[in-house]
Amino acid sequence: MSAQTKWRKANRRRAHLGGWGIVLIVLAVFAASTIGCLQLKQKNYAYQAREESLMEAIAAEQRRAEEIEELEAYTKTKKYIEDVAKEKLGLVYEDEIIFKSKD
Repeated sequence: MSAQTKWRKANRRRAHLGGWGIVLIVLAVFAASTIGCLQLKQKNYAYQAREESLMEAIAAEQRRAEEIEELEAYTKTKKYIEDVAKEKLGLVYEDEIIFKSKD
């Protein structure tokens, strides 16, 4: 075998190894990007679930704020003052009749 033939065979092997090296690098980049994509999807699902729970909490707090506003409006009425006077102080109007049980 001549030196030139040996050189050609070595060159072919190097060419094949270079091709395989490129294929391996492309596969590694593809695998890394796929793994990164899956991780981002998982984070996205977690953030969506957290956003839904926070939106529910906001809605609950808004309902609570409305209830507080209604209670505030009720406490400014004459009916509220009468109810508190009857329940806590035991006061009644002069023309009212109160029946108490013997229990």
